[in-house]
Amino acid sequence: MAYTTINKSTDYFNTKLYTGNGSAGNAITGVGFQPDFTWIKDRDNTRNHVLTDAVRGVTKVINSNTTDAEGTDTSTLTAFGTDGFTLGDGTKVNGNNINFASWNWKAGGGAGSANTDGSINTISTSVNTTAGFSISRYTGTGANATIGHGLGAVPQVVIARNITDTEQWTTYHVGLDASAPEDYHVRLNTTDARVDEASVWNDTAPTSSVFSVGTSGAPNGSGDNHIAYCFAEKKGFSKFGSYTGNGSTDGTFVYTGFKPAWFLVKCTSFSGQSWIMFDNKRDPYNEMIRNLRPNTTDAEDASTSSNDVDFLSNGIKITEDNDNVNKSGATYIYMAFAEAPLVGSNNVPCTAR
Repeated sequence: MAYTTINKSTDYFNTKLYTGNGSAGNAITGVGFQPDFTWIKDRDNTRNHVLTDAVRGVTKVINSNTTDAEGTDTSTLTAFGTDGFTLGDGTKVNGNNINFASWNWKAGGGAGSANTDGSINTISTSVNTTAGFSISRYTGTGANATIGHGLGAVPQVVIARNITDTEQWTTYHVGLDASAPEDYHVRLNTTDARVDEASVWNDTAPTSSVFSVGTSGAPNGSGDNHIAYCFAEKKGFSKFGSYTGNGSTDGTFVYTGFKPAWFLVKCTSFSGQSWIMFDNKRDPYNEMIRNLRPNTTDAEDASTSSNDVDFLSNGIKITEDNDNVNKSGATYIYMAFAEAPLVGSNNVPCTAR
């Protein structure tokens, strides 16, 4: 059985649903902590995803579905609070009577400080070693380099992008290859399969102190600002891996060791499949059918027999044969965060949904 010192997962990650009111100063509470990274999506309409973090600063926006450089938008998220965040009057995050989903992570509690572990010193790194999450801002050199992430553990996922120029999102994931995942990356903003490109991660695996970048302008444009979100797996709280689809409604079971709260999945062996994101707030009970797609502006898909999964007490059961989640013989990578551990350090077991 899984064992974790994180008995209350919502101290570090939480989904918060809300309805916009169209007025500046709308305070969204109930997150359970002060977020350092908040990702917001309009569920009802075709609009960009809005990603804000404490390292870049409020009103600094990037979109998971575009290659656009960072923009300043005072109508979006305007403050991080002790139990949530405050919004401006922008329709994309606070449209009147529009339903939104927000996903919130806790890093180090603010903008952080410089990390000097790599050959590139970060401008600022905010890190939470308990939850295995850090945010780093750095200036690229255009030459092979290393960057400190502060986790004190090897990250299984690194999501990095150039925020100065128009560039792809680049994602390292431990499940991209059985022997050399560092040779590959996937792009959060596309439906592309994995890409073998040495200039992204310099074909060098992350360590407990640094991740590597090559000469590509996406994670390392010379003189450009970049942001990196790094995740190290924590037993009973987070799980990052891969599975093989079987093309059946009796699909693969993915063991996580916890009852999931959030699940992101992407086919990496075939192009044309979207990233698919589920959470336990939009669907409190199985089946999990309401999904959003980080690579598109699409509104929430709530159709049955589409990309369905079940959240179980110890993992995820794929219950649909759709190619986005379960193409026969295809490889899928995933990220999952817990609602509750299977067994915590207080020895209280979680229950099935």
